[in-house]
Amino acid sequence: MSDRHVFEYALLRVVPRIERGECVNAGVLVYCRPKSYVAARTHLDEARLLALDPQADLPGVRAALRAVEKVCAGGDAAGQAARDDAGRRFRWLIAPRSTIVQPGPVHTGLTADPAAETERLLELLVR
Repeated sequence: MSDRHVFEYALLRVVPRIERGECVNAGVLVYCRPKSYVAARTHLDEARLLALDPQADLPGVRAALRAVEKVCAGGDAAGQAARDDAGRRFRWLIAPRSTIVQPGPVHTGLTADPAAETERLLELLVR
């Protein structure tokens, strides 16, 4: 039996000016159902974001990214989502939205360690 499990992930993108369609990758969401794992790791490259839009609301973007991490972590910090299981929190976070911080398409893979995979994807796709 394999010790690897299917996982899903989506990038978190910052789209400062929706009419231009430009974005900066700012985080990754990872969900692994067999492990009941959901997590988000973020990293905002402020210089890149300001290059796209010098008027970008940096405190607002940072707050939105922190909120995603809190929803993934669950507990009291997750607000109303605290009662939801990991899969429901992931599905809510990847739902399309027209805000500055948006989820990208969902991709899949296999992993033995979802937490390590989260870090790997953050380094590979965001930093």
